[in-house]
Amino acid sequence: MVERIDGALFSRMIVSAAAAIEAERQAVNELNVFPVPDGDTGTNMSLTISAAAAELKKSAPEALGQAAGSAAQALLRGARGNSGVILSLLFRGFARVAKELPVMDGLQWAEAMREGVQTAYGAVMKPAEGTILTVSRVSSEEAYEFAQSNRSPDAVLETMLQSAQRALAETVHQNPVLQAAGVIDAGGRGWVIILSGMLAALRGQDVVSSGGEVIDAPREKAQFGSFSTEDIKFAYCTEFIVTRAKKGRDPRRLQAFLETAGDSLVMLDDAELIKVHIHTNHPGKVLEEALFCGALTSVKIENMKEQHSEQVVRQEETHRKVPPSKKYGFVAVCAGTGVEAVFRDLGADELVSGGQTMNPSTEDILRAVDKTPAEVVFVLPNNKNIILAAEQCVPLTDKMVVVIPTKSIPQGISAQLAFDPQAELSDNREAMEAAMSRVNTGHITYAARDSQYDGRDIAAGDHMSLLDGALLFHDPDRGLAVRALASQMAQKNPSFITVFYGEGVSSEEAAATGAVFEQECPGAEVGLINGGQPVYYYLVSAE
Repeated sequence: MVERIDGALFSRMIVSAAAAIEAERQAVNELNVFPVPDGDTGTNMSLTISAAAAELKKSAPEALGQAAGSAAQALLRGARGNSGVILSLLFRGFARVAKELPVMDGLQWAEAMREGVQTAYGAVMKPAEGTILTVSRVSSEEAYEFAQSNRSPDAVLETMLQSAQRALAETVHQNPVLQAAGVIDAGGRGWVIILSGMLAALRGQDVVSSGGEVIDAPREKAQFGSFSTEDIKFAYCTEFIVTRAKKGRDPRRLQAFLETAGDSLVMLDDAELIKVHIHTNHPGKVLEEALFCGALTSVKIENMKEQHSEQVVRQEETHRKVPPSKKYGFVAVCAGTGVEAVFRDLGADELVSGGQTMNPSTEDILRAVDKTPAEVVFVLPNNKNIILAAEQCVPLTDKMVVVIPTKSIPQGISAQLAFDPQAELSDNREAMEAAMSRVNTGHITYAARDSQYDGRDIAAGDHMSLLDGALLFHDPDRGLAVRALASQMAQKNPSFITVFYGEGVSSEEAAATGAVFEQECPGAEVGLINGGQPVYYYLVSAE
């Protein structure tokens, strides 16, 4: 377990966080109703932290303080939107504490995060609770208290993440706008995703920019059409950086002017530059006033009324219903490019991204059902935790929805293989459920932390082999876990075994795994497919 965070590890954590928020930026956008329903918080936070990731990849600093400083400077210059600027301020305060440190433990991490929160609150002219400010404040305080007795960076960051998740759930009750919309705060959600991405890298499970959802997220969405564009009081989101002139006007005069020129004001003033974010109706006047302090270097102006209107149109388009042009259709829930390709080849009309640790909502599945051009739509949840969400779609659409209760990807594939387009509905349902019941599903996965499963103590770093959900074996050696699963599957006397290998598994390792199954199950035909799935190194189907 990591005891200290150095510059290289911190850089990996930022890169992983950037990949995590990049993957979920649209989900965060769909929560964005405060302070303005313009639907860009996820994009802004992603672009902001991506600027730091790009800088750290280029400079590769070894010392923690140097890495934190480089990240903070890149974040400040790349900050976009209200939440993006606040994000940059969190890391700016963090960098101030980390400045002289070659490495950092968990207590120092928590101290630095507390300073980041204070920096953010100090720069926001009218802090609102139930936002990223609240989530970061509550989580940093709880992490700091925890770190007094446990200075492990892993444990401290996990505490911070869990606290942030709890604080995020409360935001819907803390902010009247969020409560009216029935959603959690978008910026707070983005911060939780960033913390999760950093923790993943700390544990050696770096998130990479490969698309798809990566966090187990509530997928509620704001209805942008319920907000009137005319209710947006200040139309222009205006952001800029001023390089301070030696004889420039006192920045306090600029601040006094800005406080009367709009709302959502965030202003950071340091020795070299001034960073401003404001919503205003007169961006030209704001920029003219800023010129008295120095030269403008980075200016961005966006019309939030237009952004809101575009979100309304986009949301209406995504909820369109496609009329039936055939009798039967399929919606499958899955993740991984190779797995998705298999379902497509078998005739799935729509795919919903999801699976273990990233369960889609009923609305996600319903949207796919409505886009499927069929009278009867079979839904393959492919995970026991998604079956209920799929079943909720039945009364919500004019189409007939039939949920085949598949609990794994192999079960879903077998069910779809058993489908006969010429057969009656009842016969197809019976055949698919019978086919899925004949499948045994194996998983090889990794324990991210110490835990218990099936009454057994699992150590962080153990590889686990499971068969039909039951834990067979766990050990740090992945090869032994594979051998244990193959040996147990051999007792089922399978005729066909298909091994889907996941993201991060090389073709050479996959071939060696296939050879293990051939040795242990000599009577079975063994096939290998690059599934590209997350979470599981291997998904194994035995029939």
